[in-house]
Amino acid sequence: MRENVYHVLDSTGKYGALATAYSIFMVVCIVLSIVPLCFKAEPELFLWFDRITVVIFIIDYILRWATADFRSRRPGKGAFARYPVTFFAIVDLLSILPALAVLHPAFRLTKLVRLGRVLRLARWGKSLKAVRLLRFSKGARIIAAVIRQEYPALIVVAGMAVIYIFISALILFQVEPDSFQNFLEALYLAAVTLTTVGYGDIYPQSAAGRLVSVLSSFMGIAIVALPAGLVTAGYMQELRREQEREKEGRE
Repeated sequence: MRENVYHVLDSTGKYGALATAYSIFMVVCIVLSIVPLCFKAEPELFLWFDRITVVIFIIDYILRWATADFRSRRPGKGAFARYPVTFFAIVDLLSILPALAVLHPAFRLTKLVRLGRVLRLARWGKSLKAVRLLRFSKGARIIAAVIRQEYPALIVVAGMAVIYIFISALILFQVEPDSFQNFLEALYLAAVTLTTVGYGDIYPQSAAGRLVSVLSSFMGIAIVALPAGLVTAGYMQELRREQEREKEGRE
């Protein structure tokens, strides 16, 4: 019986129709559990949505834990001890914790973790080809390969941005101490200036501060252009490799 439950939960191919129905049912539950976050008020209907979906998530977590030995690469009793610390088990557990939102209103945001359960459907939902939300298409595989290939350069660019924001914030905080209540506001202005967003709620008033903001804007254009160029160039190279592999496969 546990093996049959495992096939339904992980959509391994056996019991295809039932596994597909279960995957669709879980997607619906995930959506229903997230909908209340789109509203300020919480009607009684939303509270019932949350209670019912949490119970379903708990049952799903217990069933997956009970079938952990079929899912593990190292079957045996040790699989049950290892399962709670696996990635998807942690996501499942965190999706249950928002039921404690009564402790603090801000804790409601942890409901967003439930979206991580969709990753499980993308990975294990082999029988759910029509509704899988994260299907690994050709384009997705190419982008993933590009990110792996350009990862060191992207990290360098991100590091440059963080360092420049910090330095700009320090300069702004020193040349315009009256414009900021604390250093975090200076960091905020440096960040929105570097990204060329400029909300206008905080702005430099002195000539030195405006000069730093102008330089940050130009630097922001360069920092945004660098990763875009890297990803575009890498995507074209990986696309050509993919086309060559497909051509060799046909031959």
